[in-house]
Amino acid sequence: MINNMLIIGIAGGTGSGKSTVVKKIMELQPETDVVILPQDSYYRDSSHLPLGERLEINFDHPDSLEFDLLVEHVRRLKKGESIEQPMYSYLTCTRSVETIPIAPRHVIIVEGILIFYDKRLRSLMDIKVFVDADADDRLGRVITRDIVERGRSVNRVLERYEKTVKPMHLQFVEPTKRYADIIIPQGGHNDVAIGMLQSVVEKHCNVQRKK
Repeated sequence: MINNMLIIGIAGGTGSGKSTVVKKIMELQPETDVVILPQDSYYRDSSHLPLGERLEINFDHPDSLEFDLLVEHVRRLKKGESIEQPMYSYLTCTRSVETIPIAPRHVIIVEGILIFYDKRLRSLMDIKVFVDADADDRLGRVITRDIVERGRSVNRVLERYEKTVKPMHLQFVEPTKRYADIIIPQGGHNDVAIGMLQSVVEKHCNVQRKK
């Protein structure tokens, strides 16, 4: 039973460096102490749609996410219950029938571009972090990631960026920065800010292990 769980939300625009920040935190802590709940696992299943329609899904709009399930899972973990985290494929835009069993940990990191959008989810977080980066830097990372990980062409990535990523960022992501307790400029390159977060996580885990 985890008596004093620390829940950290790490938000920021697409390609801002959120994953880098999370990775650097995880590098210093054993998996038995810290677990990640990525927003990307909670996209709604679209297997009922034709493939052509699935490929046009706006993943940067809040409606694409099943916030109810994510909130329920965080609440259950906080109560000391295990959950079955969904698995989502960007290639097919569907959820897998398989899930990932997640047990409660001393630290839960909820990560994603829209995690501060839902008031219920925000209220469950002890620390809210917004990873900030220049639009040009974010676009460069988006192009690299979508080509390598999601099999998209450069033209397709740029079209999507102008059509959905950029306007959705301005409408739904950037405004949630005001909810952050900590803002990390320069994305995953800000070693000072990341080091402070690492220290908070490490201290919390050390205290909990001694109980």
